[in-house]
Amino acid sequence: MQVLHSIEELSGLPGPVALAIGVFDGVHLGHQEVIRAACEHAAQHQGSAVVVTFDPHPLRVLRPDSAPKMLCGPRHQRRILAETGLRHLLVCPFTRETAATPAREFVARLVHAARPLGCISVGYTWSFGRGREGNVHLLTDLGQEHGFAVYGVPPVRVEGEVVSSTAIREAVACGDFTRADRLLGRAYAVFGPVMEGRRLGRQIGFPTANVDVENEQLPPAGVYAVQARLDGAWLPGVANLGRRPTVADNEDLSLEVHLLDWQGECYAQDLEVRFAAHLRSERKFSGVDELQAQIARDVAAARVVLAQQAR
Repeated sequence: MQVLHSIEELSGLPGPVALAIGVFDGVHLGHQEVIRAACEHAAQHQGSAVVVTFDPHPLRVLRPDSAPKMLCGPRHQRRILAETGLRHLLVCPFTRETAATPAREFVARLVHAARPLGCISVGYTWSFGRGREGNVHLLTDLGQEHGFAVYGVPPVRVEGEVVSSTAIREAVACGDFTRADRLLGRAYAVFGPVMEGRRLGRQIGFPTANVDVENEQLPPAGVYAVQARLDGAWLPGVANLGRRPTVADNEDLSLEVHLLDWQGECYAQDLEVRFAAHLRSERKFSGVDELQAQIARDVAAARVVLAQQAR
């Protein structure tokens, strides 16, 4: 997938250019509909579909104290989008100057860069530009003026519930993976590189991968049966998401994953981790021996859960 970093780079793509614009945190089912509309337009007109997103999240700039926790970081988002078959992503830097840009000026830049601009697809309630003055109605007017189509995609509902990043954050925060997965359209996962740790797990017979998680919205602390993707393969595992009170008592949550029946080194490689089931809450043990015995029980419990889910 080609990643662009300025609107002007759209000029290098075969037109008509079909844009799907939004923040797309999580790339959930609603986002996928916005993207699908642009992809279909590009396919019908032999053009180029481009997802346009912003980094950082606009609320990080406009209201940093109330900005939401992200469901997926930039690299995870790119992986998810690439796996949909998307060929082009435009990541627009978002600054206070960006926020102050009049809506008409923002669209004019898109029209000037794309050769030509075929369509803009957005969520029906999406707003943009200075003072949030731009909306789907203004886009429609500008489309008629400049000759591009506009798709205002209505909210997507699953079992009566509107799909939104906010609803998914709520589900993840309370460990309701069934709801989160239903709204995402895939299994919720966290993602990040494996960092070298203290190697205590290796010393007690359960080596772990310490994942530097990009995601900001995490489920509750605890021990989980998981599936982890390494080098393209999904491997069974057991994970501790917590503060490691027995050996470290960290202030921040850390994720340690023990891959079942796997040996090797994975430092600096990316690991994507799906939470299959919550096994128990994190707690402090009397020492390493008691911790080791409990991990053995956790591994056995994870094997049972993952085997049942595989049927």
